[in-house]
Amino acid sequence: MLGEASHGTHEFYTWRAAISRRLIEEKGFSFVAVEGDWPDCDRVDRSVRRRSDAPDDPRDALATFERWPTWMWANEEIVDFTRWLYTHNGSVDEPARVGFHGLDVYSLWESLREILIWLREHDPEQVPAALAAYRCFQPYEENAQEYALATRLVPTNCENEVVDLLVGLRERAAAESDGRFGVWQNAEVVAGAERYYRTMARGGRESWNVRDQHMDDTLDRLLRRYGPGAKAVVWAHNTHVGDARATDMADAGEINIGQLARERYGPDQVVLIGFGTHHGTVVAGDAWGAPMEVMPVPPSRRHSLEEVLHGAAPAQALFVFPRDERLDLLTDELDHRAIGVVYHPERESWGNYVPTVLGERYDAFCWIDESQAVRPLRLRPTSLAEPETYPSGV
Repeated sequence: MLGEASHGTHEFYTWRAAISRRLIEEKGFSFVAVEGDWPDCDRVDRSVRRRSDAPDDPRDALATFERWPTWMWANEEIVDFTRWLYTHNGSVDEPARVGFHGLDVYSLWESLREILIWLREHDPEQVPAALAAYRCFQPYEENAQEYALATRLVPTNCENEVVDLLVGLRERAAAESDGRFGVWQNAEVVAGAERYYRTMARGGRESWNVRDQHMDDTLDRLLRRYGPGAKAVVWAHNTHVGDARATDMADAGEINIGQLARERYGPDQVVLIGFGTHHGTVVAGDAWGAPMEVMPVPPSRRHSLEEVLHGAAPAQALFVFPRDERLDLLTDELDHRAIGVVYHPERESWGNYVPTVLGERYDAFCWIDESQAVRPLRLRPTSLAEPETYPSGV
């Protein structure tokens, strides 16, 4: 699992791409799974795996990303990596081609539409269940906040319709084709999103846990789908990748995919790698749905992990943490910078940091003292959608 301290830093993307290329070429890794939506990433997956119904250039698939923040995956750094993946897959047999998949939970309406399109052509008997779920959500006009609010005001929701749809698709998916797996996964997204929005409306920390549990379950389904010996590279924010038990997230009752993977597979089968920077620039917005900007990343605040490394480490470094040594840097709790898609550099003195025991949160750490902003594709988002992990957006 390869983290990032922001969703808008060039070096985090290029370093993860370089590591992933070596894992694929030298260690036979099976797929890359990212903190992105399943339907959007499925179009990229079809392109990089050279499907006949997909564009030859993955850039064309990335150009269809519409959900804010589009720059998170629709950027030149991802174009470079997915083009490399397309070329790599051209040199191997089709069953050995490396996939690109989304783990996240937000694409409720997009996934419902994908389900209906697929079922009408391939499994008409299941269409009534899908239509029932779609019609239940239809009054909310693709506004997740309105649905979430409605579930608080009246004792009705779409949970039963979603469960009926999911059960029917799950029963038929186990031994079927890629198309069947994709429609099942879209149903899992619908189920996860419906639960996420209901819990988000109630407030508190549970919606974060619903989201990371969904990502963990999706990763496990993919590993089982790829078969015995499958290995995955995960790209997500440090707040998802780094073990939550080594941060103040645990005090708040929050879990994440790094912790869940260690618990599910064992710590010897999981490598968690964090990323950090001291100063530079980043792409972010100053409010949810705001235009993206190249913002300054000011020098880190006093006594933070980043200040310690700025004073003591090389300009670029990889730290691999020994399990049998107890170094102060690995066992002391230090503030560790976390920048979301909504960012206010002027709040560095009191926000944007997660107290962290570095050697317990990660197995290794990539350090870039001075970093620069990612290079977004010039797209126009069509929907603000829900306030994802508001206000930080990680």
